[in-house]
Amino acid sequence: MNLKKFAGEAPKEPGVYMMKDAENRIIYIGKARILRNRLTSYFSGEKDIKTRILLRRAASIETIIVKDEYEALLLENTLIKQHSPRYNINLKDGKTYPMIRLTKGPYPRVFRTRHIIEDGSDYFGPFPNVGAMDGMLDVIDRIFPLRKCRTLRLKRSAPCMYYHIDRCLAPCCGKSDEAAYSLQVDRVRKLLSGDTASLITELSGEMKEEAAALRFERAAQLRNAIKTIEGLNESSAVIDFDPQGRDYIAWAAEGVLASFSIFSMRGGKLTGRELYRTKSASDEGESLELFITSYYDSSRPPPPAVFLQTNISNRLLTGWFKEKFGFEPELLTPTEKHHAAILAMARHNAEEELRQRLRERGAGPALDELKNLLRLKNRPDRIEGFDVAQLDGKHPVASLVSFAGGAPDKKNYRRYKLRSVIGVVDDFASIREAVERRYSRLARENRELPDLILIDGGIGQVNAAKGVLDGLGLPCSLAGLAKREEEIWLPNAKEPIRLSRDCEALKVLQFVRDECHRFATSLNQKLRSADLRLTALESVEGIGPKRAAALIRRYRSIEGIAAAEAEDITQACGCGLSAACAVRAAAGLALAERKGRPIGTRRRFGPSGKAEGDEERKYAADLAADALAGGQSSSDGMAAESEPEYTTGSV
Repeated sequence: MNLKKFAGEAPKEPGVYMMKDAENRIIYIGKARILRNRLTSYFSGEKDIKTRILLRRAASIETIIVKDEYEALLLENTLIKQHSPRYNINLKDGKTYPMIRLTKGPYPRVFRTRHIIEDGSDYFGPFPNVGAMDGMLDVIDRIFPLRKCRTLRLKRSAPCMYYHIDRCLAPCCGKSDEAAYSLQVDRVRKLLSGDTASLITELSGEMKEEAAALRFERAAQLRNAIKTIEGLNESSAVIDFDPQGRDYIAWAAEGVLASFSIFSMRGGKLTGRELYRTKSASDEGESLELFITSYYDSSRPPPPAVFLQTNISNRLLTGWFKEKFGFEPELLTPTEKHHAAILAMARHNAEEELRQRLRERGAGPALDELKNLLRLKNRPDRIEGFDVAQLDGKHPVASLVSFAGGAPDKKNYRRYKLRSVIGVVDDFASIREAVERRYSRLARENRELPDLILIDGGIGQVNAAKGVLDGLGLPCSLAGLAKREEEIWLPNAKEPIRLSRDCEALKVLQFVRDECHRFATSLNQKLRSADLRLTALESVEGIGPKRAAALIRRYRSIEGIAAAEAEDITQACGCGLSAACAVRAAAGLALAERKGRPIGTRRRFGPSGKAEGDEERKYAADLAADALAGGQSSSDGMAAESEPEYTTGSV
């Protein structure tokens, strides 16, 4: 494995990474908020002697993607204790992080602990952030008055202080029966297990009852408790203290390639993740059956429960489990949030593994398939795509994108401001101009032509491009991809080629087409944005194209102009003070319209800043009046909501 290349392609997500030596032994386990950033840091700059030794010993790297950095911290801790990697700190304490314990019995108590005792108690956590755990316990202490005494002694003569400050139900003195106490225990369990929705519903009902009974202090306590509970985090997906063994099997597929990811929970902890690569032309159900019967064997029997991302009920599979292992594990799809979160994490890892496989394989097979389907002379290693963008004939542009080996080759991207279709909507003429400008130049310079030209459109656009290429005497292969039905059109064809949506050759063409559309649309939007800015300024009497352009160059945006002082504007474009005030008013109006204020008819601003012949434009007059009075225009407040500015030029 090329470790540096792997690091550069690692996911930009939180997770754990494991470095292995040539004998596939884990020698180091680490966590990262962003895996790619952490892994690439190993290969940049000078490193200390320990890091250099680690990299010399490392032969491969594996990653496990998790939900957030907190999950990564917990998983790292579990895996280090499980595998004891040579270059990690030896963590001997198996109870590093505290947790919350809810004891078993008729009157349970709740408290923090670092020790797990197998006596039927419920455990929640762990909590690397001790402050967050203490905050949770404080909420429980204030809202749910469970007993505080370590040893329950019934029939005491008098309750302790906690009863008198409403922090204990005092079951020891008969102040609370077991049913009332159990209600509070159930609420604590819901809070700690993440079932906050039903708990909030219960507390909201109780709050309304207390308010109706004029017990406003208690109602306020419940209200504050509800707000606190709403802000609490969900439970961990990698540690849950559920002793039942479980596997979570997820997969991702692309064509005949499939990757399976198995997350194993044992003793309430995520103890490992395995990835398997397969090839299969079978449907999802058959592929899953084959994988399950191959994965589980005498050395790796199934746990009592197996969670799958798709529901599967198969009598043959049931019989196979009973015959092979003597029992049938439950094959489940998650119904609880916690199990769904773990399975989603497994699926995310399967998808990342599949992406890695596709990167390793490259687009070669898909390009070979494309060559055969389109009956091309050569494999289309070089593909160039065209698209056009315009709005009612304004700012017509065309984009050219270039792909090499199925990947974008951005240094060969080009944009064209079209000259022959200004003010008209003519896609065929637009395609003809863009294709002619591109390939007449390549022909003049005797440069290499693409293996395939892809046009975003149907038979009309394809034939328009074909006419240009024939006129230039260039024998380029040509195809069009129509968006609605994803049909492929060849020149002069009577019927399109229709491919399966899962076809890899089609996905290559879709990638080119979508990238081309994005590239064309972005330039059109920039030009329209620039046009709107200039139009807003040129609507001021005394401000022409040159002065408007000078203002844009100076202040970079309408926001900048709206926030500028009138005296600065006069120096920037050489206009009078009254015109400068009107410029600020026009800029403020443009911002207001961008935010969705009602837009009336086209207006013209006089030197006073008032909009002539348009009552709706009173807002602009108010802005100008404020500016003339030397006050702060409301446009100043709008300047904070800036949008990115662009510079445009001929291509």
